[in-house]
Amino acid sequence: MKIALFTETYIPNVNGVVAHVKTLKEGLEQLGHEVLIVTADKHAKHHYIEEGVLHCPAAEIKRFYGFGAAMPISRRRQRLVSGFAPDIIHIHHEFGIGLSGIWAARALRIPLVYTLHTMYDQYIFYIAPRPLTRVATKFSHKYTGFIARKATALTGPSQKCEEYFRRIGVTDELNLIPNSADLNAFNPEKVTQAEREKLRETYGIPNDQMIACFCGRLGKEKSVDVMLEYFAGTITPEDKMHLLIIGDGPDKKALELMAEGLGIADMVTFTGMVKHEKMPAHFAIGDVYITASLSEMNSISMLEGMASGLPVLQRYDELNADQISTGENGYTFQTKEEMAAELREIRALDPERLQALKRQVIGTVESRGSTQLASYMITVYEKAMAKKRMTAPVRTMRSYKR
Repeated sequence: MKIALFTETYIPNVNGVVAHVKTLKEGLEQLGHEVLIVTADKHAKHHYIEEGVLHCPAAEIKRFYGFGAAMPISRRRQRLVSGFAPDIIHIHHEFGIGLSGIWAARALRIPLVYTLHTMYDQYIFYIAPRPLTRVATKFSHKYTGFIARKATALTGPSQKCEEYFRRIGVTDELNLIPNSADLNAFNPEKVTQAEREKLRETYGIPNDQMIACFCGRLGKEKSVDVMLEYFAGTITPEDKMHLLIIGDGPDKKALELMAEGLGIADMVTFTGMVKHEKMPAHFAIGDVYITASLSEMNSISMLEGMASGLPVLQRYDELNADQISTGENGYTFQTKEEMAAELREIRALDPERLQALKRQVIGTVESRGSTQLASYMITVYEKAMAKKRMTAPVRTMRSYKR
């Protein structure tokens, strides 16, 4: 099968969708399928294909972490996609590149699969001032519904995605396919002790400190401010715990100032952006993955942390409650006191028990690799192709007078 994956952003950019698309591409190729990535590239001067990626010229959008926005219509792009002759088009975003995928699927008369990765309710503040929030939210619902109704099949990573679709009026069947992590890349045994010690030294974190890691975009929707408040309100230097906050974003400077104001700057390290290939080493020095975000559907960074053996400490979210099994792969908290108690419980584990817990955590994500993700998605593709064949208009012979 030949599959074209349309995504607004791809490597070298770092975020959950990039990781998902990369993992899916690798899994599909391992299963013998051919993949073309179609993506916006702010550095591209013209459309070109290189190493299985169609780079589309794009304007830089600095407000959104320097990513690029491509025009949805391009004859050159359409010719290159047509030349690849895909059997199916799978879009992962809803903007210029996503719209381009919709039109390409229509022109080629092939199925369109749409994966919703983001609840845009949580991001309205990036584009609309407070007085326009209600109007912008309503528009985002209508727009996402418009994209969904163009698709032959829908997929999403969690029940939160399904609830979102139903809330905005999309009633089509949703294929729930949990996100995946690159289990091989995040195998903690691949990170040497020397690498761990060097990284701790780089960040000035003593060996006797337990490290709680968070990785993600430093924006309002990730609730890093809540995590800092909770940490400052319950954890003292005597607890010998350290927050390692990995990532960059518009709120990074404000969060650094907040940590200083709360008096916990010595207990928190902000790494800034870390290249994806450097992430396994960062997780390898950690002891727990912690998040207070309520905007996630099925966090890929969290899964990568789990693939590294980190038990998860997650702020309770009813629609994501099934992602954490208490004592098996992590714990949930609702108050700062609960968060502190669970951190101390993990801190108190003897080395053997902690290593056993880490092995157990890895075991819970062993069915979340690239080939498993690709296999699930192939099932969706095949269903979409069958549906497309059943709903295709019947062509009739035209009669001509001689």
